[in-house]
Amino acid sequence: MDAAQFRLDFPEFADTSVYPDAQVNFWLSLGAKLLPPCRWGDLLDYGLELFTAHNLVIQTRNQQIADAGGTPGAVTGPATSKAVDKVSVSYDAASVLNADAGDWNMTTYGIQFYRLMMMVGAGGVQL
Repeated sequence: MDAAQFRLDFPEFADTSVYPDAQVNFWLSLGAKLLPPCRWGDLLDYGLELFTAHNLVIQTRNQQIADAGGTPGAVTGPATSKAVDKVSVSYDAASVLNADAGDWNMTTYGIQFYRLMMMVGAGGVQL
């Protein structure tokens, strides 16, 4: 797995000015160290890509916060409502979050990764 393949599979990360190859390769390399191939099998590349996408999104958010003078890395939950003038919107974040997934809930990629991780790590099931 390399940055070029990652960008083909996840074209939303194609902008190398926002997601430089060095960052993509860093997360791919770290994921390769953390995800055991014997457990992930044929799903390893997809797992690496989800792991990388999740971490790139968080890293980019942290950079945007730092650029705006904020504190990068501060933990916040998902926004559940927003109002501008007479218009407001709210979301039921609890309906898509997994209580045991921790920070994997911070991105859609993380939610997908966590679901896949639970399946890959479940092992055999006996009825």
